[in-house]
Amino acid sequence: MPLIYAIEDDENIRQLVKTAMEAFGYEVRTFENAEAGLAAIQAHLPDVILFDIMLPDMDGVTAVKKLRADPNSAHLPIMMLTAKSSEIDKVTGLDAGADDYMTKPFGLLELKSRVQALLRRAGQSARHTILTGQDLRLDCDSRDITQGGQPVDLTFKEFELLKLLMENADRVMSRSELLNQVWGIDFEGETRTLDMHIRTLRQKLRDDAENPRYIRTIRGVGYRFHRE
Repeated sequence: MPLIYAIEDDENIRQLVKTAMEAFGYEVRTFENAEAGLAAIQAHLPDVILFDIMLPDMDGVTAVKKLRADPNSAHLPIMMLTAKSSEIDKVTGLDAGADDYMTKPFGLLELKSRVQALLRRAGQSARHTILTGQDLRLDCDSRDITQGGQPVDLTFKEFELLKLLMENADRVMSRSELLNQVWGIDFEGETRTLDMHIRTLRQKLRDDAENPRYIRTIRGVGYRFHRE
């Protein structure tokens, strides 16, 4: 039975999520602040984490960054739950390391579907341990990446984007596909978010946009990672 941790300071929402998700067949543990949730995660890793952004003391974004910086919890599927709905708030939460984003109030059936999607994606990622392409080596477990044996420092989303491209090497991935899988299944932000991350990723890999070695732009469609 998948285990969900829900970190939410509103008691009514905590109880609603717990009751509904348990009825859907999940085990649910709830916490009213980030500190308690982080302590529980260190003691026992859940399968999915639901994190409110607006929490007392430590906010959800800070807590997610801490989880992503720890190799033991870096891989955990995380969804942000918040009353904020502007694009910049979504980008902030997702770039901090969240996998998906839901705005309150939300439907419980939709929450169930998104949790299932996170679990599927986590299972798919687990099948790929080491990814290689040309002189790049990406370790999905340790989240280390090297280029010609030298470490490359990537942000969480840059790593996820490169991993997805390498997992689908030599296949053109559309912009919408990349946005959906890296930034969340309903992310509707401008494609400039994707283009910005592609640009910084190329800079860190010293990949010339005009004559790229790794990430090629397929105009009008998306991007493709060139394996050889």
